[in-house]
Order: sequence, then structure tokens, then C-alpha cells
Amino acid sequence: MSVSTAAADQSLCTPLPVLGRDVTVPLVTGGEVTYAALDYAASAPALQRVWDDVAAYAPYYGSVHRGAGYLSQLSTDLFENSRVTVAEFLGCRADDQVIFTRSTTDSLNLLAAVLPADCEVFVFETEHHASLLPWRDARVTYLNAPRTPGEAVQTLESALAGRDPYGPALVCVTGASNVTGELWPVRELAAVAHAHGARIVLDAAQLAPHHPVDIQDLDVDWVAFSGHKLYAPFGSGVLAGRADWLQASEPYLAGGGASRKVARRADGGVDVEWHDSAARHEAGSPNVIGVYSIASACKALTEAGFDSLVAREQYLIGRVRDGLAAVPEVKVLSLFGDDAPRVGVISFVVDGWNSSHFAAALSAEYGIGVRDGLFCAHPLVRTLLGSDPQSQGECGAPEAAPGEKSLNAIRVSFGAGTPDEHVERFVRAVTELVRDGARWNYRTEDGRCVPAV
Repeated sequence: MSVSTAAADQSLCTPLPVLGRDVTVPLVTGGEVTYAALDYAASAPALQRVWDDVAAYAPYYGSVHRGAGYLSQLSTDLFENSRVTVAEFLGCRADDQVIFTRSTTDSLNLLAAVLPADCEVFVFETEHHASLLPWRDARVTYLNAPRTPGEAVQTLESALAGRDPYGPALVCVTGASNVTGELWPVRELAAVAHAHGARIVLDAAQLAPHHPVDIQDLDVDWVAFSGHKLYAPFGSGVLAGRADWLQASEPYLAGGGASRKVARRADGGVDVEWHDSAARHEAGSPNVIGVYSIASACKALTEAGFDSLVAREQYLIGRVRDGLAAVPEVKVLSLFGDDAPRVGVISFVVDGWNSSHFAAALSAEYGIGVRDGLFCAHPLVRTLLGSDPQSQGECGAPEAAPGEKSLNAIRVSFGAGTPDEHVERFVRAVTELVRDGARWNYRTEDGRCVPAV
């Protein structure tokens, strides 16, 4: 969809109400301003609808799967119905399992823990650390950053062509980059993986909040995502997909809930029969409120309609990209080029500015919250910045002082709750900072750039 078409359609969808939309913050230059939350890629604000649903349930809180009382039974039904809602949201197959975890990171570490022996894993260096790092006990092949979607498909094809076709293998790929926002050719990568006898897991942390994710349509084996990116509170996530590897492995955590029967043996040991259901990997008392909040967010996004949400987001993307393009000192980071389809995640650097300094000025002088650093995707950001992707870097801001060069970038991200005014303020702020410089002095404190007091 073109920017002009999206602009014409934006009246079809107003921003969804989110928590914090009326919060004001102080400016170092004096006065207060409504906070512009433009760091959705890190954690999106919770939808008001989700918060209201959780608040309505809270008085009926009870432990699930463990009590005969009314509140426990009600909470158990709510928990299991939430599993059904998530399965519908993801278009799961009839025999898929939906497992509730703490986050995308937890979901992918769970999958890493259940890999069959001698499993080979193939992962692009462009992945977020949540999907780049969990495979420590497997044979891992890290694939170089592709520069086009077609090159991504060809790179995977070449890598899989040289493996043992009879051994287990897994491909891990993002749906949308947390650095560039660019959409990856998931369906084509899944076809290549399956043609070579491999399975594929989709990191949908950045995709699910912006686009519909359908396991059957994309033909992926698993999907992982986090609630806190999907307009729900922190502390909950999902791994959904094929059950066989999950059922064949030892539980991710051993404890109550994962076990069906436990008995002492005559020799003093313990025999355990584990569940075959999703409960096998959900030991302990589950995060019922977190699970319910994910289900509520899934319903809210479905009811709002992804077509209108996507159309409005494309308008906002066009406005930001046009605004940044009008500032010659700004360089937007991209793997696949300007015409690549993307979600509302844009990273950039500014000539003559340390990224931490620029982000600090946006916050202190304009009340705009963005992210600066390497975005837990160090190899990718270093590749995009033209440095050695193998060199190490720390999460967060650099030690460089204001004005000094740093190997970090600035990321602006937005979504279903972003008002037009926040985007307009951001574009104006970038233009003014580059043209006029900061209006305040800044210093480095504990590795971060902060206003000098």
C-alpha cells in the first residue's frame, strides 16, 4: 500500500486506547509535555482494553488446575480458554500445542531444550539475541546477513543443501526485524526448510503486534512471541506449534503441574510420569493474569481488524521516513532497501551526533522516548554500521561522551496506540536538533548520556 493510499484510509482506524497516553513528563527547558512513547519495539504500552479485562478478573483470582473451589475452577477455565484464543489468533493446526512461557526468550530457550539429539540449527546473524543465542547445546550454523529477501532464501538453500538430509534440523528466523522493521520472506524460507527435511521456528515478537500471523498459511512449525510486545503487561509469552519434539523430551522445568504421577520406588528413588499436554512444560503455578492479558490482546487486535491497523501504521511509517529523508545528516539503517515492506520500527544514525546524546535530547527537550544502542542484535547493527559484526559490544548506550562517535544507533518504533501528534513531534524534533543543536548540556553518567544539572 502506498503512503498516499494509507493516508486516505487512516480515518478508518483511530489509535487504540493504551495506558499512559495522558502521562505528562517534565522538560529540562521548562514546563511539561504529554509523553510520546516511541519505543514500542522494546515494550508496547498495554491496551486499555487489556487492563480493564484484567481488572475485572482480579477479584476472582484463584490458582489454576489445583482447586475444587469456585474461584479456582473459574480461573482454570479462563486459563484454558485463553489457550484456545491464542491458538485461534495464530491459526494453529488441530494437533498443535500452545505453551505459555515468560517471554519470546523463554519460548526459544524451551524449544532449544527439547531439540532431538544431534539436531543442527541454522540461524541468520541478523536475529535478535533471543533467537540467536539459545542453541548452545546444538550444532549451530550462523548465516551471514542477506541484502535482499531472495538472497536470504538462497543463503538458507545453500546451507541446508550440504547437511545430512536424514538428521533433525531446525531453522530459526524472525518475521520482522527489531532493528530495521523489515519483513522477512517467512513462507519462502519455510518452503526451503521443509524441502530439505528441516523444521522452522518463527520469532514473531515484532511481527505479531503489527500483522496477522498464521501458522498454517506461513507453514512454520513453531511460533514464539511475547505479551509485552503485543500490548499486554510484562511476564508472559507463547510457544505454539508441533507437539512431537515437546512430548518426547524431558520437561523444561521439573515440578508440580508438569507431572501426572509421582511415586516412591522400593530402592528409595522416585518414579515420575510426565504429562503429554502443554502442561508438561508449564511446571509451577502459572501466570494466569499474564496469560489472560495475552488472550485479551489477541481479541482486541482481531476485533480492531489488522487491515485498518496496518493501513494506519503504513501512513505513520511513511510520515517518519519522509521526515528523516528530508534531513541529509540522517542515515536510516536497512538490509533490504527502501522499498522493502516493513512494520513500525526504524533505526538510524545522525552525522555528528553520538546516538545516546541524540536520544537523551529527544527525551529531555521534547518528551520523546526512543531507544539507543545495539538493540540486543549486536551482529546485525554492527553489520549495518559497517563495523566488524564479530566484535563485542555492550547492551545499551556507549561509553562515548556527547559528540563522540559511537557504534550504536537510534530506534523509533510505534504501533496501534500511537497518535499522529507523537510522530509529528518526533519528526520536528529530529529536524530541529540537527539544524540547531541541543538546547541543553549533557554528560555521561554510568554509560548513559544524561542532562547536566
